[in-house]
Amino acid sequence: MVGKKIVAKILKTYEEAWVEQDISKILSIFAKDGIYHERVLEKPFKGHKGIRKYWQSKVVEEQSNIKFQLLNYYIDGNTVIAEWEASFYSNIENAKLHMKEVAILEIEKNKIKSLREYWHSKIVGNKK
Repeated sequence: MVGKKIVAKILKTYEEAWVEQDISKILSIFAKDGIYHERVLEKPFKGHKGIRKYWQSKVVEEQSNIKFQLLNYYIDGNTVIAEWEASFYSNIENAKLHMKEVAILEIEKNKIKSLREYWHSKIVGNKK
């Protein structure tokens, strides 16, 4: 069973990694063979190599001016359900987006073994 302190640290590091667009930081909380499933009806990104490639493309190249707020999280054994909202400028949409998300994380040895995201976003502005 994963403890509350470990979960809080993982979620804080996730926030920092996203806001700072820091690939090394995001990889620090994933198991070497971890899975990042951004869109559950598509193939997940596997291992540090896959997660690095995804993060570089999706977060570093496509987003800027990122804001993040953790709303709630729940722990059941080694499973964490986290809810947050975020906003960022999308270089793809050329607009500011607002997103609400629920993520399900499976924790093993204090690292994320699996993360599955369920989210919805909408355009809220068109200026950086």
